[in-house]
Order: sequence, then C-alpha cells, then structure tokens
Amino acid sequence: MPQLPGTDLTVSDLCLGGNVFGWTADEPTSFALLDRFLDAVPSTQSPFVDTAEMYGDGVSETIFGSWMAERGVRDRMVVATKASPGDKEHPLSAPEIRAAAERSLRNLQVDTIDLYYAHYDDETTPLEETLTAFDELVQAGKVRYAAASNYSAKRLTEALDTATQLGVTGYVALQPHYNLMEREGYEAELAGVVADRGLGSMPYFGLARGFLTGKYRAGETIDSPRAKGAAQYVGEKGDRVLSALAEVAEAHTVTGAAVALRWLADQPSVTAPIASGRSVEQLADLLPMLDLVLTDEERQRLTDASA
Repeated sequence: MPQLPGTDLTVSDLCLGGNVFGWTADEPTSFALLDRFLDAVPSTQSPFVDTAEMYGDGVSETIFGSWMAERGVRDRMVVATKASPGDKEHPLSAPEIRAAAERSLRNLQVDTIDLYYAHYDDETTPLEETLTAFDELVQAGKVRYAAASNYSAKRLTEALDTATQLGVTGYVALQPHYNLMEREGYEAELAGVVADRGLGSMPYFGLARGFLTGKYRAGETIDSPRAKGAAQYVGEKGDRVLSALAEVAEAHTVTGAAVALRWLADQPSVTAPIASGRSVEQLADLLPMLDLVLTDEERQRLTDASA
C-alpha cells in the first residue's frame, strides 16, 4: 500500500482526478464516479482524490465536498487540492494563499485539507513568504501537509532548502507531468530531487491526455475535449507504446490504460498517478490497475517502447 513519504497518509495506488467534476461530468455523474472509486479501493487504503481551486472556479471542489458530506465518508478519504493562480497578480503571496485555503475549506465542507499544493510556481513572491503561509495553515490545523505542483527541479530544491533554513513546513510531495509518452521532463532532473529528498510524487496526465487509452489514432476523429492534446502523440513512438500496452494488457485481460497507470505507479519515485474518467465506464477501464501486478519483463517492455 502506498505511503506518502514523510506523512502518515496511506493512499490508494490511483489518485482520482477531480478535474472532470462539473466539467465533462455533471454532478450526478461525478457522484457516480466517486461512488465507484470508493467501492474499488481496498479497505486498507484511503481513496485519494485530487482537485484544485481553479477547476470550474470552485465547482469541482464543491461537488466533491457535497459528495463527501452526503455519503458521510470524509474520514475515509485523502483530500488534495491546490492554491491556483487564476487571475491573481501574486498567487502564492501570503494573503492569496490564506484566502484560497479558506475558500477551498468551505467548498469541500472540511475542517482540514490533507494535501495542499502550490498549483504553479510564483516567482513574483519570495519563497520565504509562500512557505511561511503554508506553515501557518499547517500550524492552525487547516492543512496537514503542503506540496508543490509544476515546479522545476531548481525551484523545488530552493523551496525545500528555504523551508529547512526557516524551520517551517516543507513540501512533502510533487505533482509533475509524467507518463509513458512524457518521460524526459521528469526523469532527467525532478525524479532525482524527489528520491534524494524523500518526497512523494503524484504525476498528472498519467494517460497522456487520454492517448494511452488507445482510442486516439491517426485518421480517427474522437469527440472529446482532450482530443487535440492527445493528437500530439500520434506517430511512430505512439504506435510503439500502444502496441506494447496492448500486448501486456492482453496477457492480463485488462485495458491498456490500466497497464499504463500501473507502469507509472511502479516507477521508483512515484507514489500514485492521477487519472480521471468522464463516465463510470471510462473509470472502470482504469480501476484494474489497483491490483494489477506486472512482471519485470513487462515493465521493461513498456520502458523500452517509450524510450
């Protein structure tokens, strides 16, 4: 079972992305997605859900919060959200972080956010101010742990060093862009920082904007808001990766999407990849990754295909 390093949070192997709540999934569908996810996660793990202040301008958080309140399951969940830039001039300034956290707490109908991310780096605000603001939220019991999303290796290292120098709460995790089609940006530098500093890693776009589901191929038109993003991966490498996924998936009688997420979860520095579905059927294709066991040879086949 994945333990988020440096914390007491035991999370599910898959983190459910809440970006679809109120966007491509209306509230009833979002409730159904959350119900299905809760049901699928083993009782020894805490279902891990990721959202953000900027998803639907708070709609995603509000839907997730209403679901937790209606089902009475807050204590079972690990809740992650983010202080987002929006149209803020200095999004990670102390006043903005405080205001964002209070808004998210209201939207989510919770007293404490388990994992609270800086959604994007903000070089207009001193790291000292940002980290002190996160620390104040932790000391007040409004946030359990702070984390970073979309930070470069250099800035992440600076933030970790600054927190140590100040004696305040440091980031315990990173949310990077990482998947079978996008490896270099994470593996070149960020993975080393994550491993060396004992951080957790929750990659987003775990399915390469849906490309790794296998439904986006040359000459095919798919009705999806992710189609344009997925189309960038169509080509020789994409074909190679999809072929390897199909081969491994067939051996386990699961989907290629489940295999892609399992490969990601099995990477040494990764705690839990983030993925979402806009329907219960789409989510069902991903859930077998929770108990899928790949052989070393299968993992290597995928690693080689995506090189």
